[in-house]
Order: sequence, then C-alpha cells, then structure tokens
Amino acid sequence: MIPVVTIDGPSGTGKGTVADRLAQRLGWHYLDSGTLYRVLGLAAQRRGLDPEMAQALAALAADLPVELRDQRVFLNGEDVSDAIRTEAVGNLASRVAVHGPVREQLLVRQRAAARPPGLIADGRDMGTVVFPDAGLKIFLTASAEERAERRYKQLKQKGSDVSLPQLVRDIRKRDERDRGRIAAPLKPPPGALCVDTTALTITEVVTWVLAAVKGVFPNLAA
Repeated sequence: MIPVVTIDGPSGTGKGTVADRLAQRLGWHYLDSGTLYRVLGLAAQRRGLDPEMAQALAALAADLPVELRDQRVFLNGEDVSDAIRTEAVGNLASRVAVHGPVREQLLVRQRAAARPPGLIADGRDMGTVVFPDAGLKIFLTASAEERAERRYKQLKQKGSDVSLPQLVRDIRKRDERDRGRIAAPLKPPPGALCVDTTALTITEVVTWVLAAVKGVFPNLAA
C-alpha cells in the first residue's frame, strides 16, 4: 500500500510550505490540491464563467488543460504560476470549490497522485474525502490575524498594495465559506493530529510533522 500523509487546514497556516519541504526531505511526491482549484478559477474567469455555474465549471474541470512541471504551473501551455497566486484568484478558487460536481471531477486526478514511494497531499479535504485511509493525517490551524499578517508580508514583498484589515476580513469570509460548504467542508479529519502554527516557525512545524511521520512509517521516513 502506498504511504500517504495528508496536511489539511485553512489558507495561511503554512500547510503548502510544510508539505513541500516534507516531500523533499522524504523523496516522496507532493500534491498541492489548491493549485487545481486556483487554475480552475483562473480558467473559468478567462472564459467568462460565473463562479455559481456549477455544471459549466464541472465540465471545464473534467478537461482542465493544466500541467505541473519543474515546480511551475501551466494552463494551456502558458505559465500561470504567478497569476494563480493572487488574492483574487484565491477567492475564485474558494468559490468554485463549493460545488460538488466540480470536486467530483477533480477527485480522480488528485487520487492519481498517490504513487510510490509515497505522497504528501495538502488541501482542505485531503484527509476527509480524497485520502480517507491515509496513514497519517495532519490538520494545521492559526489565528486569522496571524495568517493575514503572513499573507500581507508576502504580497508586500511582491510590490502589491494591500490592506491588512481587508486581508483579515477576506480570510475570515473564506474560512466561513470553506467550513460551511455542503461538499467536503473544511474540518479536521477523524484521527488527525492538530497543530496550531500561530506561534511556530515553518522549520518548527516541519520538524514536528517529520517526527510524526517517522512514528507512523518508521521504515520509510528519511
């Protein structure tokens, strides 16, 4: 059986960075499920699709021309790695992700990422829906204020003109939407190890999660 570790949680908790570093340390594959929803949101926007058009979005998701290579993301052959990381596209991703038909179309693609020697998967429903039988499930949390501060610093470094209070409001609204959706709501998976990263550095979280991996997969973790 292919070993799978899921890392779920709301945006800004550090799950993507932690999952990526963990995969590199172990030499395992890495699934950033949020990227698929961001690419879908961007593709829908470019086609003029309303985020509420569930069936049209599902049809787009079924044949989404996305490719991941060399840590870059391509849509129809175009490098959209930076374009999908904007706040606007992030909010679009959250809106298209509420639809059950959309999630069903992306489910097969996500599960196909589980390949030897192992997989680290991050998202919002990795441990609850996509890989419910994962050997280890992690759920990261952090205060909305801390997550907004982290995002604020990232955007400022990129030269974006952003408002910290607005980021806090946006994060809380997105959390509410993610937790309240009918399809795969954001919540800790059964049996998950929960970690509050508010006062922790990425290195501290990676160290903690790596120790947990070694406890579950003693013969596989590096």
